[in-house]
Amino acid sequence: MPSALPAKVRHLVIVLGDQLDAQSSALQDFDATQDVVWMAEVAEESTHVGSAKQRIAVFLSAMRHFAQELRARGFPLHYIRMDDPDNRGTLALELERAIAPLQPAALVLTAPGDWRVLQSLRAVAKQHSLPLDLRDDSHFFSTVREFAAHAEGRKQLRLEYWYRELRHKHGILMDGKLPVGGQWNFDADNRESFGKTGPQNLPPPSRFAPDAITQEVLDLVNTRFAQHPGSLQSFGWPVNRAQALLALQAFIDQRLPLFGRYEDAMWAGEAWLYHSHLSCALNLKLLSAREVVRAAEDAYRADKAPLAAVEGFIRQILGWREYVRGIYWLHMPGYLDRNALDAQAALPAWYWTGQTDMACLKDAITQTLELGYAHHIQRLMVTGLYALLLGVKPQEVHRWYLSVYVDAVEWVELPNTLGMSQFGDGGLMASKPYVASGKYIQRMSNHCAGCKYDPAQSTGSKACPFTTLYWDFLIRHEGLLKKNPRMAMQLKNLARLDDAARDAITAQATGHRHAQV
Repeated sequence: MPSALPAKVRHLVIVLGDQLDAQSSALQDFDATQDVVWMAEVAEESTHVGSAKQRIAVFLSAMRHFAQELRARGFPLHYIRMDDPDNRGTLALELERAIAPLQPAALVLTAPGDWRVLQSLRAVAKQHSLPLDLRDDSHFFSTVREFAAHAEGRKQLRLEYWYRELRHKHGILMDGKLPVGGQWNFDADNRESFGKTGPQNLPPPSRFAPDAITQEVLDLVNTRFAQHPGSLQSFGWPVNRAQALLALQAFIDQRLPLFGRYEDAMWAGEAWLYHSHLSCALNLKLLSAREVVRAAEDAYRADKAPLAAVEGFIRQILGWREYVRGIYWLHMPGYLDRNALDAQAALPAWYWTGQTDMACLKDAITQTLELGYAHHIQRLMVTGLYALLLGVKPQEVHRWYLSVYVDAVEWVELPNTLGMSQFGDGGLMASKPYVASGKYIQRMSNHCAGCKYDPAQSTGSKACPFTTLYWDFLIRHEGLLKKNPRMAMQLKNLARLDDAARDAITAQATGHRHAQV
């Protein structure tokens, strides 16, 4: 509802649902005597892909909490709720409805994280002949122009070089011009599993009981989006800055010291482990990337966390988030349509229910639908790996990830899914397809111990579908993969299979695919 608006509006400042930062670039020169903040909850943002309930709820609750903060600080605010009877259902239509009575002289917007949204808002500004002041998102360490300059003239883009460049520029984990510890990357130290005993004395996750605002949102989502996937029974995400700061401190104190060692490990029934659970708060801008990186580095400097853990965590934020954002804006909109492996299979229907007899997939998907969360190895090497090996069309995989995860904003989700997970861009983003047999999952988890399938077998009634499909993937794409030197060892192993073994694997894989339809 509009409240305390100036008689004459200079700037209508657009704040989107993933821009909940009072220090954002769009608000830097805000003048409460002549500017107005505009925010809108619209159905399109929950239905252009059929978003899961947890994702819808976290966005709406965080938006309403941010609106409450703005009002308390005296910001004139034009806020449209989802249940407003006059709500037209899209950002473009709602912005037009606000422009008519407010008659702003200009629109101001921090650059969105979604190409579709940017084009929609640009079209409104053009239609109404309004200047659109599009500002850099100061949440990030780099701008899209800086990444484009980094990419210019390079035959291949690789995270490592961009990461080193940013560490140099911002002086993060540096001793003068050299990296702390004498090396840039401690990934080799961060690949341990929990072993047979499993994780011990796990610290509790930071979860927050719904307040009145959040409960109202949960009721709305359960009513209006009743048919959408997932459940809200366990909702406990941070939805305001104070909660996000508590979650950050809890991670730094309780889980960061062991984050690196176990960042790739999985364990049945254990969703949280030693991960930060901060990606949602970061992507909503409740936390700044700089303060999160600073907190991790401070922990290392104070001997509260080992270098390998801190470097691995910082690489995910300073390196990976900045890198995938650069890839997204450099190659959109065409990036969305890439399908280098010509994968055409449909996503199995059980991705929306978790009803599969493959233990690792059942655990990861059930957890995802319940919590709106899975850590990066569950996404890359369980749900993503299976879809890649099965040959699912990458755009279908993208829509699933964008739907089910609370931290999914397209700038970060699309390159991670289509590029890294599905190799749909043919190696633009990642140097090789991330493929493995069921033996990888057995090594990094306890899932296989309770599964009907044997990861050591590629054919027969007990053959692990991951193992069957892994060898089938290598067979189907052998010609393409021979051009990639990082696949040499896997193709050398493939060469040991005779024609009979290859035919048996192909037949088993074909039978498995038919069973998933």
